[in-house]
Amino acid sequence: MRAEIVGVGTELLLGQIANTNARWMGERLSEIGVDVLYHQVVGDNLERIVGVVGLAASRADVVLVTGGLGPTQDDITRDAIAALVDAPMVRRGEIVTYLRERFAGFGRGEMPANNLRQADVPEGARYIMPVRGTAPGLIVEVPGGARIYAVPGVPAEMVEMMEGTILQELAAAAGPAVVRSRTLRCAGIGESRVAEIVADLFEASSNPSLAYLASAGEVKVRITAKAATAEEAEALIAPVAEEVHVRLGDVVFTVTDEALEEAVGRLLTARRLTLASAESLTGGSVGARITEVPGASAYFLGAAVTYSAEAKRAVLGVRRETLEGPGVVSRECALEMAAGARALFNADVAVALTGAAGPEPHGGAAPGTVWLALDAGEVTHARGYVSPAERDRVRRWAEQSALDLVRRYLEGRELPASDRLI
Repeated sequence: MRAEIVGVGTELLLGQIANTNARWMGERLSEIGVDVLYHQVVGDNLERIVGVVGLAASRADVVLVTGGLGPTQDDITRDAIAALVDAPMVRRGEIVTYLRERFAGFGRGEMPANNLRQADVPEGARYIMPVRGTAPGLIVEVPGGARIYAVPGVPAEMVEMMEGTILQELAAAAGPAVVRSRTLRCAGIGESRVAEIVADLFEASSNPSLAYLASAGEVKVRITAKAATAEEAEALIAPVAEEVHVRLGDVVFTVTDEALEEAVGRLLTARRLTLASAESLTGGSVGARITEVPGASAYFLGAAVTYSAEAKRAVLGVRRETLEGPGVVSRECALEMAAGARALFNADVAVALTGAAGPEPHGGAAPGTVWLALDAGEVTHARGYVSPAERDRVRRWAEQSALDLVRRYLEGRELPASDRLI
């Protein structure tokens, strides 16, 4: 079964709100074996909504429309659907009664006359009565085409109708089919290199299929299969996922789609070790990410955010000779920051970050220069690199690199080359 999702609302086009409905719907539809082939977004314009929904109905079995079912003048989704199927509007008395009773329960006085528009249904259409809101959903058959489900744009109201009615109907119509995915996440490697390593698997993939998603400091490899049951889908995925993992090697930090900070927490817990951080250019964001993981208090002892040179000296004990010599953005400073944090918090492992996030040079270092260090007592290690990117990406990549350095140490992996700017 092919599906298309249409978001209605000028606010979506203007970027005033994100289209989170499409994401949620896509995830739920894939779980029941419905293939979402297209997403569209259209503003509050009758002619354009008719055109967009009509296009969707011409190439999909089911069209899911969100938004534009409210009582105001710009809520015209029901009018557009009626125009598309050339059906007159019929005011349904049972919906009118529901609306009046609903508003009486609000205790806000008389219901505005505009709300009666929500009782208008294209002739021949079914409707879904709301529980949370006042906007009924619509189910409309396009002659010789798709079935249209129109639901409110308010996420809670959309979810209510999807879970209560629509997903059940579509699951029955689609037959026994499920889609399952497994995501391997990688750090310290670029998307193009990942694609090169598994190129033949990608070219040969159909079911299961491979896809890549790159973000700052990380690449995801998603393997997706469709089958009659979840067990059969997982069986299709397993050998491909194993081969991808073997080929990519130790850049893979998880095969269960966990975040890097979750992987680090899992490893610290397994080894019963504690961690501390010393941060300059990241301003505490590494510690913040670690503590987002439930249970982090069992292994994370604290973060020292030492943004100034004086703070590095006073809090972490970085030597004045280091600050005045190699400088605050240097191998020596990073190592001393890590040692200072380990001692300050009495941690088993400490990681430190210092650098010039940009856009200006800092401490004699070019924008994008980053130094990381790890101190685990018997193991000390530093790594430097230059990131030719904007300030926010420099910081994000530094976070990823620091967490991955800890992850590699905890797994007993080879650590990135020391004393090398790349």
